[in-house]
Amino acid sequence: MSTQELFVAAARKCLSAGRKSLSVPQSLDLAVQVLALDLGLKPALLYDSNGAGADQVQQYLSSLQSSQLVSKSLLTLDLNGNTLIINPLTVRSNIELLIHDNNVAVIDVCHSLEKPTIAGLLRGELKSMAHDLQLLLRGLELKEAEKPRYVGEKSEEWNLCTAFGILLGFPVTYWFDQTKSFENCLTMTPLMVTTASATWRADTAGHRCCFYSFSVPAVVLKAVKCNLENWKLRLEERFQQQNVLKDLTVCQSQVTLPSVCL
Repeated sequence: MSTQELFVAAARKCLSAGRKSLSVPQSLDLAVQVLALDLGLKPALLYDSNGAGADQVQQYLSSLQSSQLVSKSLLTLDLNGNTLIINPLTVRSNIELLIHDNNVAVIDVCHSLEKPTIAGLLRGELKSMAHDLQLLLRGLELKEAEKPRYVGEKSEEWNLCTAFGILLGFPVTYWFDQTKSFENCLTMTPLMVTTASATWRADTAGHRCCFYSFSVPAVVLKAVKCNLENWKLRLEERFQQQNVLKDLTVCQSQVTLPSVCL
């Protein structure tokens, strides 16, 4: 079997939801995302291809690792019922940048606000969460391999939307006061969506896959321009250091949605 066929077979075998397996295009998309993760192009991926749980995602990852398609260092993480695959080395590196260089902008999207705003006063809370994540990673790497790692009670204090932004390596992350409301002020707010996509060199069909996607409210775009430029520059530098993926494209498009679920 070719490398692509091995990735597709592992996905279709391990990641069924009910009686339905992932399609071949879905399996190829996931393969490129996992490869981008293994190459250090992104620190984590949030599994949302279907309703497969953490144990199934771990089976998929273990299958890839046993076939030597990806490194043994990748971990499966269950964070309050949300399943992620993480590259601990890249996550640690990103968190250190966040703590020392303030390279992640926090955007306050509380429902009570008229419009989103940069949340400068939340730097302390963001760094506290970053330190918690550092400790979490150290603990996870000591646990038994080939089982999902489950985050404990500490995560109940976190704003998961903010935590996902940190773990997924976004240059911006959203925050809202979840003690008051889980709603936000992004309804009918123009959002600039940034995506990064690439082609797998092994894929003769030239299938392109998006492996990064995040949004920024247009109203704060100027304020976070430096964060976005630095993120893009680091991605381009890392992309040039590998030869598994090709044709990196970073695009921006504006959308306005009747509701935004974070």
